[in-house]
Amino acid sequence: MRSLALAAFLFTSAAQAQFILQDSHTTASFRGIHALGNAVAWASGTEGTVLRTTDGGATWQRCATPPDAEKLDFRGIQAFDLNTAIVMSSGKGDLSRLYKTTDACKTWKLVFTNPDKEGFFDTIHLTNKKTLYVFGDPVDYKFALFVSDDGGANWYPSPAQGLDSPSGSSAFAASNSAFTSVGSILFFGTSVGVLDPTQPPGAYVYRFQFRCAPRPQAHMTCKLGWVPSRTGFLTQEQNSGVFSVAGRIAKHTNGVPTLHIVAVGGTYDKPDEMTNTASSSVDDGLNWQPSINPPHGYRSSVVYDAKNKAWITVGTNGTDISRDDGKHWTAFKPTAQDAPDADKNWNALSLPFVVGPKGRIGKLRPEALKP
Repeated sequence: MRSLALAAFLFTSAAQAQFILQDSHTTASFRGIHALGNAVAWASGTEGTVLRTTDGGATWQRCATPPDAEKLDFRGIQAFDLNTAIVMSSGKGDLSRLYKTTDACKTWKLVFTNPDKEGFFDTIHLTNKKTLYVFGDPVDYKFALFVSDDGGANWYPSPAQGLDSPSGSSAFAASNSAFTSVGSILFFGTSVGVLDPTQPPGAYVYRFQFRCAPRPQAHMTCKLGWVPSRTGFLTQEQNSGVFSVAGRIAKHTNGVPTLHIVAVGGTYDKPDEMTNTASSSVDDGLNWQPSINPPHGYRSSVVYDAKNKAWITVGTNGTDISRDDGKHWTAFKPTAQDAPDADKNWNALSLPFVVGPKGRIGKLRPEALKP
Protein backbone atom coordinates (compact mmCIF):
# COMPACT_ATOMS: atom_id res chain seq x y z
CA MET A 1 0.00 0.00 0.00
CA ARG A 2 2.84 2.38 0.82
CA SER A 3 4.42 1.89 -2.61
CA LEU A 4 1.11 2.60 -4.34
CA ALA A 5 0.62 5.74 -2.30
CA LEU A 6 4.15 6.89 -3.10
CA ALA A 7 3.63 6.28 -6.83
CA ALA A 8 0.40 8.27 -6.77
CA PHE A 9 2.19 11.12 -5.01
CA LEU A 10 5.00 11.18 -7.56
CA PHE A 11 2.63 11.33 -10.48
CA THR A 12 0.21 13.89 -9.09
CA SER A 13 2.44 16.23 -7.13
CA ALA A 14 3.75 19.28 -8.96
CA ALA A 15 7.26 19.31 -10.35
CA GLN A 16 9.27 22.51 -10.28
CA ALA A 17 9.34 24.51 -13.50
CA GLN A 18 12.38 26.72 -13.69
CA PHE A 19 12.31 28.84 -16.83
CA ILE A 20 14.52 31.91 -16.98
CA LEU A 21 12.56 34.48 -19.02
CA GLN A 22 14.76 36.29 -21.52
CA ASP A 23 14.57 39.60 -23.35
CA SER A 24 13.99 39.16 -27.08
CA HIS A 25 13.62 42.92 -27.74
CA THR A 26 10.60 42.24 -29.96
CA THR A 27 6.86 41.65 -29.72
CA ALA A 28 6.85 39.08 -32.53
CA SER A 29 5.20 35.74 -31.73
CA PHE A 30 7.59 32.77 -31.95
CA ARG A 31 6.94 29.18 -33.05
CA GLY A 32 10.36 28.30 -34.42
CA ILE A 33 13.33 27.44 -32.19
CA HIS A 34 16.44 25.33 -32.85
CA ALA A 35 19.19 24.97 -30.24
CA LEU A 36 22.50 23.62 -31.53
CA GLY A 37 24.42 23.39 -28.27
CA ASN A 38 27.61 25.30 -27.49
CA ALA A 39 25.42 28.30 -26.54
CA VAL A 40 24.04 28.72 -30.10
CA ALA A 41 20.33 28.87 -30.93
CA TRP A 42 18.06 30.37 -33.58
CA ALA A 43 14.42 31.48 -33.21
CA SER A 44 11.79 32.59 -35.74
CA GLY A 45 8.36 34.22 -35.66
CA THR A 46 5.91 36.69 -37.12
CA GLU A 47 6.69 39.84 -39.10
CA GLY A 48 9.66 38.16 -40.77
CA THR A 49 11.48 37.92 -37.44
CA VAL A 50 14.60 35.78 -36.95
CA LEU A 51 16.77 35.90 -33.83
CA ARG A 52 20.11 34.30 -33.01
CA THR A 53 22.08 33.82 -29.80
CA THR A 54 25.70 32.73 -29.50
CA ASP A 55 26.01 33.21 -25.74
CA GLY A 56 23.40 30.82 -24.40
CA GLY A 57 20.56 33.32 -24.52
CA ALA A 58 22.19 36.13 -22.55
CA THR A 59 21.63 38.27 -25.65
CA TRP A 60 19.49 37.69 -28.74
CA GLN A 61 20.56 39.30 -32.01
CA ARG A 62 17.85 40.52 -34.40
CA CYS A 63 18.74 39.19 -37.84
CA ALA A 64 18.26 41.03 -41.10
CA THR A 65 14.76 40.43 -42.47
CA PRO A 66 14.80 38.20 -45.55
CA PRO A 67 13.77 39.90 -48.81
CA ASP A 68 10.02 40.64 -49.12
CA ALA A 69 9.40 38.85 -45.84
CA GLU A 70 8.27 41.71 -43.57
CA LYS A 71 4.75 40.28 -43.29
CA LEU A 72 5.62 36.57 -43.33
CA ASP A 73 5.06 34.23 -40.39
CA PHE A 74 8.22 32.17 -39.87
CA ARG A 75 6.83 29.06 -38.15
CA GLY A 76 10.01 26.97 -38.38
CA ILE A 77 13.78 27.29 -38.45
CA GLN A 78 16.58 24.72 -38.78
CA ALA A 79 20.21 25.65 -38.27
CA PHE A 80 23.39 23.94 -39.48
CA ASP A 81 25.83 25.99 -37.38
CA LEU A 82 26.22 29.45 -35.90
CA ASN A 83 26.36 31.02 -39.38
CA THR A 84 24.01 28.89 -41.48
CA ALA A 85 20.25 28.34 -41.17
CA ILE A 86 17.05 27.88 -43.19
CA VAL A 87 13.84 29.58 -42.08
CA MET A 88 10.33 28.50 -43.18
CA SER A 89 7.28 30.72 -43.51
CA SER A 90 3.77 29.28 -43.36
CA GLY A 91 0.87 30.58 -45.39
CA LYS A 92 -1.34 29.71 -48.33
CA GLY A 93 0.42 29.09 -51.62
CA ASP A 94 3.47 31.27 -52.23
CA LEU A 95 3.33 32.67 -48.69
CA SER A 96 5.01 29.38 -47.74
CA ARG A 97 8.70 29.95 -48.47
CA LEU A 98 12.22 28.96 -47.45
CA TYR A 99 15.12 31.38 -47.04
CA LYS A 100 18.73 30.43 -46.30
CA THR A 101 21.60 32.37 -44.75
CA THR A 102 25.29 31.41 -44.71
CA ASP A 103 26.72 34.61 -43.19
CA ALA A 104 25.23 34.68 -39.66
CA CYS A 105 21.91 36.09 -40.97
CA LYS A 106 23.30 39.30 -42.43
CA THR A 107 21.81 38.30 -45.80
CA TRP A 108 19.25 35.73 -46.96
CA LYS A 109 18.50 33.95 -50.22
CA LEU A 110 15.08 32.65 -51.25
CA VAL A 111 15.67 28.95 -52.00
CA PHE A 112 12.15 27.51 -52.36
CA THR A 113 8.53 28.66 -52.71
CA ASN A 114 5.50 26.41 -52.34
CA PRO A 115 4.56 25.36 -55.91
CA ASP A 116 0.94 24.54 -54.94
CA LYS A 117 -1.41 27.52 -54.75
CA GLU A 118 -3.54 25.60 -52.22
CA GLY A 119 -0.53 24.32 -50.26
CA PHE A 120 0.63 25.29 -46.76
CA PHE A 121 4.00 24.49 -45.15
CA ASP A 122 3.80 23.09 -41.59
CA THR A 123 7.28 21.84 -40.65
CA ILE A 124 10.88 21.99 -41.81
CA HIS A 125 13.14 19.26 -40.45
CA LEU A 126 16.89 18.73 -40.77
CA THR A 127 18.15 15.15 -40.46
CA ASN A 128 21.82 15.78 -41.32
CA LYS A 129 24.03 18.43 -42.88
CA LYS A 130 22.66 17.64 -46.34
CA THR A 131 19.12 16.31 -45.97
CA LEU A 132 16.05 18.38 -45.12
CA TYR A 133 12.31 17.79 -45.35
CA VAL A 134 9.44 20.25 -45.66
CA PHE A 135 6.06 18.82 -44.69
CA GLY A 136 2.76 20.48 -45.55
CA ASP A 137 -1.02 20.26 -45.57
CA PRO A 138 -2.70 17.91 -48.06
CA VAL A 139 -3.06 18.97 -51.68
CA ASP A 140 -5.44 16.81 -53.73
CA TYR A 141 -5.87 14.52 -50.69
CA LYS A 142 -2.15 13.83 -50.26
CA PHE A 143 0.16 15.33 -47.64
CA ALA A 144 2.82 17.49 -49.25
CA LEU A 145 6.43 16.45 -48.66
CA PHE A 146 9.47 18.06 -50.26
CA VAL A 147 13.08 16.91 -49.90
CA SER A 148 16.51 18.50 -50.31
CA ASP A 149 19.70 16.43 -50.35
CA ASP A 150 22.11 19.31 -50.88
CA GLY A 151 21.63 21.43 -47.78
CA GLY A 152 18.53 23.23 -49.03
CA ALA A 153 19.80 24.57 -52.36
CA ASN A 154 17.40 22.44 -54.42
CA TRP A 155 14.06 20.83 -53.57
CA TYR A 156 11.89 18.14 -55.12
CA PRO A 157 8.61 16.39 -54.19
CA SER A 158 9.05 13.15 -52.28
CA PRO A 159 8.23 10.14 -54.50
CA ALA A 160 7.31 7.95 -51.52
CA GLN A 161 4.02 6.05 -51.46
CA GLY A 162 1.37 6.30 -48.75
CA LEU A 163 0.94 10.06 -48.25
CA ASP A 164 -2.84 9.83 -48.71
CA SER A 165 -4.52 11.95 -46.05
CA PRO A 166 -7.51 11.00 -43.88
CA SER A 167 -10.72 12.71 -45.01
CA GLY A 168 -10.99 16.14 -43.41
CA SER A 169 -7.46 15.94 -42.03
CA SER A 170 -4.53 18.33 -42.21
CA ALA A 171 -1.43 19.05 -40.12
CA PHE A 172 -0.43 21.75 -37.65
CA ALA A 173 2.23 24.45 -37.92
CA ALA A 174 2.12 25.27 -34.20
CA SER A 175 5.67 24.35 -33.16
CA ASN A 176 7.61 23.08 -36.19
CA SER A 177 7.45 19.56 -34.70
CA ALA A 178 4.55 17.78 -36.40
CA PHE A 179 7.22 16.05 -38.53
CA THR A 180 10.34 14.49 -37.00
CA SER A 181 12.97 11.79 -37.26
CA VAL A 182 14.00 9.24 -34.62
CA GLY A 183 17.21 7.51 -35.61
CA SER A 184 16.74 6.85 -39.34
CA ILE A 185 12.93 6.63 -39.17
CA LEU A 186 10.61 9.52 -40.10
CA PHE A 187 7.26 10.30 -38.45
CA PHE A 188 4.52 12.88 -38.78
CA GLY A 189 1.24 13.56 -36.98
CA THR A 190 -2.14 14.67 -38.30
CA SER A 191 -5.27 16.45 -37.21
CA VAL A 192 -8.46 14.46 -36.67
CA GLY A 193 -9.89 12.85 -39.80
CA VAL A 194 -11.41 9.67 -41.22
CA LEU A 195 -9.04 7.21 -42.90
CA ASP A 196 -11.22 4.10 -42.53
CA PRO A 197 -15.00 4.75 -42.83
CA THR A 198 -15.67 1.74 -40.58
CA GLN A 199 -13.88 3.52 -37.68
CA PRO A 200 -14.66 6.77 -35.85
CA PRO A 201 -12.63 9.93 -36.58
CA GLY A 202 -9.18 10.03 -35.08
CA ALA A 203 -5.69 11.50 -35.35
CA TYR A 204 -2.85 9.52 -36.88
CA VAL A 205 0.92 9.24 -36.79
CA TYR A 206 2.50 8.15 -40.08
CA ARG A 207 5.74 6.14 -40.09
CA PHE A 208 8.11 5.78 -43.03
CA GLN A 209 9.00 2.10 -43.50
CA PHE A 210 9.24 -0.78 -45.94
CA ARG A 211 5.81 -1.80 -47.20
CA CYS A 212 5.46 -5.31 -48.63
CA ALA A 213 2.67 -6.85 -50.64
CA PRO A 214 2.32 -10.53 -51.74
CA ARG A 215 2.56 -11.46 -55.40
CA PRO A 216 1.77 -14.76 -57.18
CA GLN A 217 4.08 -17.73 -56.53
CA ALA A 218 4.51 -16.48 -52.94
CA HIS A 219 6.89 -13.72 -54.00
CA MET A 220 6.87 -10.43 -52.15
CA THR A 221 7.29 -6.96 -53.59
CA CYS A 222 8.59 -4.35 -51.15
CA LYS A 223 9.06 -0.59 -51.37
CA LEU A 224 9.51 2.32 -49.04
CA GLY A 225 6.34 4.10 -48.04
CA TRP A 226 4.29 5.76 -45.31
CA VAL A 227 2.11 3.69 -42.98
CA PRO A 228 -0.48 5.38 -40.70
CA SER A 229 -1.34 4.26 -37.17
CA ARG A 230 -4.24 5.45 -35.02
CA THR A 231 -2.95 7.28 -31.95
CA GLY A 232 -5.90 6.94 -29.59
CA PHE A 233 -6.86 10.60 -30.09
CA LEU A 234 -10.54 9.81 -30.75
CA THR A 235 -12.64 12.95 -31.10
CA GLN A 236 -14.72 14.88 -33.59
CA GLU A 237 -13.52 18.24 -32.27
CA GLN A 238 -12.39 20.69 -34.90
CA ASN A 239 -8.83 22.05 -34.54
CA SER A 240 -7.84 18.85 -32.73
CA GLY A 241 -5.20 16.19 -33.22
CA VAL A 242 -1.45 15.59 -33.01
CA PHE A 243 0.57 18.81 -32.87
CA SER A 244 3.99 17.38 -32.05
CA VAL A 245 5.85 14.07 -32.29
CA ALA A 246 9.14 13.10 -30.62
CA GLY A 247 10.97 9.88 -29.83
CA ARG A 248 13.94 8.09 -28.38
CA ILE A 249 15.89 4.95 -29.25
CA ALA A 250 15.56 2.28 -26.57
CA LYS A 251 16.71 -1.35 -26.31
CA HIS A 252 14.81 -4.47 -25.44
CA THR A 253 16.29 -6.95 -22.99
CA ASN A 254 17.53 -8.99 -25.95
CA GLY A 255 19.47 -5.99 -27.23
CA VAL A 256 17.26 -5.28 -30.25
CA PRO A 257 16.81 -1.51 -30.72
CA THR A 258 13.26 -0.18 -30.61
CA LEU A 259 11.74 3.28 -30.79
CA HIS A 260 9.62 4.85 -28.06
CA ILE A 261 7.44 7.59 -29.59
CA VAL A 262 5.29 10.24 -27.89
CA ALA A 263 2.62 12.37 -29.59
CA VAL A 264 0.99 15.38 -27.93
CA GLY A 265 -1.75 17.76 -28.96
CA GLY A 266 -5.39 18.33 -28.13
CA THR A 267 -7.78 21.07 -29.16
CA TYR A 268 -5.98 24.39 -29.33
CA ASP A 269 -9.06 26.57 -28.84
CA LYS A 270 -9.94 24.54 -25.71
CA PRO A 271 -6.59 24.78 -23.89
CA ASP A 272 -7.83 23.38 -20.56
CA GLU A 273 -9.34 20.21 -22.04
CA MET A 274 -7.21 17.25 -20.86
CA THR A 275 -8.60 14.43 -23.01
CA ASN A 276 -6.81 13.56 -26.26
CA THR A 277 -3.65 15.44 -25.26
CA ALA A 278 -1.02 12.67 -25.33
CA SER A 279 -0.46 9.14 -26.57
CA SER A 280 2.62 6.91 -26.69
CA SER A 281 4.07 3.92 -28.50
CA VAL A 282 6.81 1.53 -27.35
CA ASP A 283 6.95 -0.50 -30.59
CA ASP A 284 8.30 1.91 -33.22
CA GLY A 285 5.03 3.83 -33.59
CA LEU A 286 2.94 0.85 -34.68
CA ASN A 287 0.57 0.68 -31.70
CA TRP A 288 -0.49 3.53 -29.44
CA GLN A 289 -1.91 3.96 -25.95
CA PRO A 290 -3.43 7.18 -24.57
CA SER A 291 -1.70 8.54 -21.47
CA ILE A 292 -3.03 7.26 -18.13
CA ASN A 293 -2.39 10.67 -16.54
CA PRO A 294 -2.41 13.08 -19.51
CA PRO A 295 -0.91 16.55 -19.69
CA HIS A 296 -3.06 19.22 -18.07
CA GLY A 297 -4.37 20.68 -21.33
CA TYR A 298 -3.59 21.26 -24.99
CA ARG A 299 0.13 20.82 -25.76
CA SER A 300 1.88 22.03 -28.90
CA SER A 301 5.44 20.71 -28.47
CA VAL A 302 7.20 17.73 -26.87
CA VAL A 303 10.88 16.74 -26.61
CA TYR A 304 12.92 14.05 -24.88
CA ASP A 305 15.88 14.93 -22.66
CA ALA A 306 18.23 11.93 -22.75
CA LYS A 307 20.49 13.19 -19.97
CA ASN A 308 17.67 13.24 -17.42
CA LYS A 309 15.53 10.54 -19.07
CA ALA A 310 12.54 12.86 -19.13
CA TRP A 311 9.94 14.06 -21.61
CA ILE A 312 8.77 17.66 -21.40
CA THR A 313 5.75 19.16 -23.15
CA VAL A 314 4.51 22.76 -23.28
CA GLY A 315 1.33 24.56 -24.25
CA THR A 316 -0.95 27.49 -23.63
CA ASN A 317 -1.93 26.69 -20.05
CA GLY A 318 1.16 24.97 -18.69
CA THR A 319 4.10 22.58 -18.83
CA ASP A 320 4.23 18.85 -17.99
CA ILE A 321 6.94 16.24 -17.52
CA SER A 322 6.92 12.43 -17.92
CA ARG A 323 9.56 9.92 -16.83
CA ASP A 324 7.81 6.78 -18.10
CA ASP A 325 7.57 7.39 -21.86
CA GLY A 326 4.36 9.39 -21.73
CA LYS A 327 2.18 7.14 -19.59
CA HIS A 328 1.97 9.63 -16.70
CA TRP A 329 2.50 13.38 -16.83
CA THR A 330 3.12 15.76 -13.91
CA ALA A 331 2.43 19.49 -14.06
CA PHE A 332 5.32 21.89 -13.62
CA LYS A 333 4.77 24.86 -11.32
CA PRO A 334 6.89 28.02 -11.02
CA THR A 335 9.27 28.24 -8.09
CA ALA A 336 9.80 31.30 -5.94
CA GLN A 337 12.61 32.31 -8.33
CA ASP A 338 10.33 32.21 -11.39
CA ALA A 339 7.81 34.62 -12.84
CA PRO A 340 4.27 33.53 -11.83
CA ASP A 341 3.43 32.55 -15.42
CA ALA A 342 6.81 30.95 -16.22
CA ASP A 343 5.16 27.60 -16.98
CA LYS A 344 2.51 29.00 -19.38
CA ASN A 345 2.08 30.53 -22.83
CA TRP A 346 4.70 28.49 -24.67
CA ASN A 347 4.53 27.27 -28.27
CA ALA A 348 7.71 25.33 -29.03
CA LEU A 349 10.73 23.65 -27.42
CA SER A 350 14.32 22.98 -28.36
CA LEU A 351 16.04 22.40 -25.06
CA PRO A 352 17.08 24.33 -23.17
CA PHE A 353 15.04 27.02 -24.96
CA VAL A 354 11.30 27.56 -25.21
CA VAL A 355 9.41 30.21 -27.20
CA GLY A 356 5.92 31.69 -27.27
CA PRO A 357 3.75 34.67 -28.21
CA LYS A 358 4.58 38.38 -27.89
CA GLY A 359 8.35 37.98 -27.97
CA ARG A 360 8.38 35.34 -25.25
CA ILE A 361 11.62 33.33 -24.88
CA GLY A 362 12.71 31.26 -21.91
CA LYS A 363 15.58 29.00 -20.93
CA LEU A 364 15.20 25.95 -18.74
CA ARG A 365 17.62 25.84 -15.84
CA PRO A 366 19.90 22.75 -15.91
CA GLU A 367 18.53 21.36 -12.65
CA ALA A 368 14.86 21.62 -13.63
CA LEU A 369 14.59 18.15 -15.21
CA LYS A 370 16.76 16.25 -12.72
CA PRO A 371 14.91 13.34 -11.03
